[in-house]
Amino acid sequence: MTAPKKLVIIGATSFAEIAYEYFKKDSDYEPVAFAVNQAYRDKEELFSLPVLALEELEKHCPPDDHHVYVAMTYAQLNRIRTSFVDQMKARGYSLASYISSKAFIWDNAEIGEHCFIFEDNTIQPFTKIGNNVVMWSGNHVGHHSIIKDNVFISSHVVICGHCEIGENSFLAVNSVVANNVVIAADNFLNSGANVMKSTKVKEIYNPVATEIAKIDSFKLFKVNSSNAMA
Repeated sequence: MTAPKKLVIIGATSFAEIAYEYFKKDSDYEPVAFAVNQAYRDKEELFSLPVLALEELEKHCPPDDHHVYVAMTYAQLNRIRTSFVDQMKARGYSLASYISSKAFIWDNAEIGEHCFIFEDNTIQPFTKIGNNVVMWSGNHVGHHSIIKDNVFISSHVVICGHCEIGENSFLAVNSVVANNVVIAADNFLNSGANVMKSTKVKEIYNPVATEIAKIDSFKLFKVNSSNAMA
């Protein structure tokens, strides 16, 4: 049996905790430490593993036998995560990816380095996923679509066939991209957005907000307020 690969998780936030769970229980990596910049190191341990100062990581976890995963989300349109990824590569570390055993990925789909793909993602034939992409649970990526580098896709997003998602973009929960649409770089698709035509760089798409009805729920359901249970 091959020994698990030693993994350092960069970060100590909620996403770092989630990454620890997934890597430990569903991958061929073994988390051995967390690492953060010294200025943000407010704990010595997490899950009984050391939280190391990132500035001194090579002293404890040399790059010749350790991989790293940068467990950061979409702050500054994914720039912070990307910056740390570039830094760790420059320091000689190999980048880890996590692909859930419960994701459905067609055998000819291409996936880049340093990706995190949660459970219940469906990635159809002839798709290409770039580097440093996060796909939270329950998304659909249609055939012949391209997800470019440093994208963050939250949950229950539908990307139809022959689409392209530009670098650094963020697609929020329940957003939809129609067939043959190109989402330009640095776009933000808010929850429930339904994008039917190609976009321009740095655009934001918000759905129409759900309106509050002019009557309350008791009137709609004919509830007698005098004997309604609390």
